[in-house]
Amino acid sequence: MNTEYVLRTQNLTKTFERYKAVNHVSMNVRKGDIYGFIGKNGAGKTTFMKMISGLLTPTEGSIELFGMVDENRKTGKEKNLLEEKGKTLEVQRKRIGCLIEAPGFYPGMTAEENMNVVCRILGITEKNIVSEMLNFVGLSETGKKKVKNFSMGMKQRLGIAISLIRNPDFLILDEPINGLDPTGIREIRDLLTKLNQERQITILISSHILGELSKIATRYGIIRDGVLIEEFDRKALEEKCRRCQKIIVDDPFTAARILEETLAIKSYDVPDTHMIRIFERLDESADINRALIMGGIALKESRIEGQDLESYFVDLMEV
Repeated sequence: MNTEYVLRTQNLTKTFERYKAVNHVSMNVRKGDIYGFIGKNGAGKTTFMKMISGLLTPTEGSIELFGMVDENRKTGKEKNLLEEKGKTLEVQRKRIGCLIEAPGFYPGMTAEENMNVVCRILGITEKNIVSEMLNFVGLSETGKKKVKNFSMGMKQRLGIAISLIRNPDFLILDEPINGLDPTGIREIRDLLTKLNQERQITILISSHILGELSKIATRYGIIRDGVLIEEFDRKALEEKCRRCQKIIVDDPFTAARILEETLAIKSYDVPDTHMIRIFERLDESADINRALIMGGIALKESRIEGQDLESYFVDLMEV
């Protein structure tokens, strides 16, 4: 059993008649990740999350949760034995908390009353769990205030509190900051960081607000037209977006030596046999080019590259 991953899918697909909403997606969410799931409306994010949560049945492909792969398909004695060992996918899903699409509340009830209803439905009898979760999400002082009078941010925090009521190891959140004002976004962002760091909860979160997502995510997946086109971690993203002067030359190692000796440039790398990337003094690109030419280097191309994180995400989604 591989416990490094909380979630892995292999060629997961969902077809509605002739339309493939999710098309052979293979995703890898490691334990401890805050995984940013990025895509435009209609890209397949919600459908994917519903399959992971058990709200939709996949057309094809497999789901692995906490090291167990699709054991819920077994029947009879074999399934009963697996259930005793806690190894079916249904059992593993009890370790998941979900907030997918709009959270459902009884608007005429208080936050505490809504939480108590959920506890009764789920058969949760643990004392103080409601007050503990409300306190954790910052709603312990709402008292008799009805949910219909809550702000959007308060409703989202209540939805997260409900998703935490079974003390999950894995939290799936679909657009939890959509429609919030800057204060509400910051509150949810801080709450998710707290959940991840203090409670060691792995989080899969989708969002359109890419700049905010980049502040907390440790790993990313980009989905476009139902296809997961790329996965990468935070370090790889920062490297992809780092601004530099990219120079194509015949001999990058000699070019690097010239730059060190003539301009004292130290921050650079040589990613292949024809390229050097310079990460400092980007406003002096003309001087750098001149030094290389004067040093006898055949300069084939020189340009400034790099962009902010949000522009990079948008480019990936719209290609």
